[in-house]
Amino acid sequence: MARLEDVLTPDYLDGLEAWSLDGVRARRDEATEVETALSYVRRMVQGRLDIVLAEQESRRVGESAGDVAELVARLPTILGDHVLAPGFGRLPTLIAPGDIDPPLVSALEDALPAARMSTLAELDDADLEVASHKLERLERSISSQRRAVFEVLDRLQNEIVRRYRSGEASVDSLLP
Repeated sequence: MARLEDVLTPDYLDGLEAWSLDGVRARRDEATEVETALSYVRRMVQGRLDIVLAEQESRRVGESAGDVAELVARLPTILGDHVLAPGFGRLPTLIAPGDIDPPLVSALEDALPAARMSTLAELDDADLEVASHKLERLERSISSQRRAVFEVLDRLQNEIVRRYRSGEASVDSLLP
C-alpha cells in the first residue's frame, strides 16, 4: 500500500499520460486507500473532539462528569451532529482502511490517547482545553491532506476519462 507521503510527493504523477491504463488504475486504487485511511482517522479525531467539547460544555453548565457508562449512553447525542456531513462528499469504494500510516495513528494518540477518553473527567480545564486545540489542529491538518489526495485522485480519474473519450481506451477491453 502506498503511504500518504508517497501519494503527496510532487513526482507521484510524473509521466501519467504515458502510463498504461492498468498503471493509472493501480495508482488510483493506491490513492483511494490512502484517502480512506485519512477519512477514517479524521472521523476518529472528530469523534474524540466531539466528546471533549461535550465534556467542556458539561462543565460550563455545571453538570457532573459522570462515568464511562454515562458517556457511552450520551454518545448518540454527542456525535449526532456529525453523522451526516454537509456537502455532496464522495461515495467510498472502500468501507474501512486496510493499513493506516503509523504517523497518522501517532498524531491522533499524541493529541489525545484513546486510553484517556474514559478518564476525561480527571483532566483539569486547562488540559481539556489543550486536548481540544490539539484535536482541532489535527482535524484541520488531516482535512488539508485529504483535499490534496482528492486532487491526485481527480487527476488520475480525469486521465482515465480522457483515454476513454479519445478512444485510447475502450469499454470493450473491460469485457471478458
